[in-house]
Amino acid sequence: MLQTSHDSSEQVYGGGCHCGSVRFRVKIRQWRAIACNCSICTKKGFLHHIVPPSDFELLQGDDDLTTYRFNTGTAQHLFCQHCGIHPFYHPRSHPDQIDVNLNCLDEPNLREKFEVVAFEGRAWEENIASIR
Repeated sequence: MLQTSHDSSEQVYGGGCHCGSVRFRVKIRQWRAIACNCSICTKKGFLHHIVPPSDFELLQGDDDLTTYRFNTGTAQHLFCQHCGIHPFYHPRSHPDQIDVNLNCLDEPNLREKFEVVAFEGRAWEENIASIR
């Protein structure tokens, strides 16, 4: 963990996929995460932390990422083509942002520091305003 500010609430963490081909750094400014129960988030085990692109840096693995799109095609579900892990993506809810999977950060038990908010993603259209 690297502290990047005099404000102890802002910290930078490393993360990546399982095989190590994809590595990134993310600045955490707000300790809030979203647990979505839609079909893809449930199957991937994705715990969402959405950040602006300026708070995210892909260190390696751009060529190792593959994109999966479905439904409207807006979301770019990125995953490592070697190990299949989804460390981050561009979500439909915030297409100009980066959605980091907190389960892919290197810091053990980091998710315990987050307030986790449930999102009823099975009824995405009816509930999306609650997280925008």
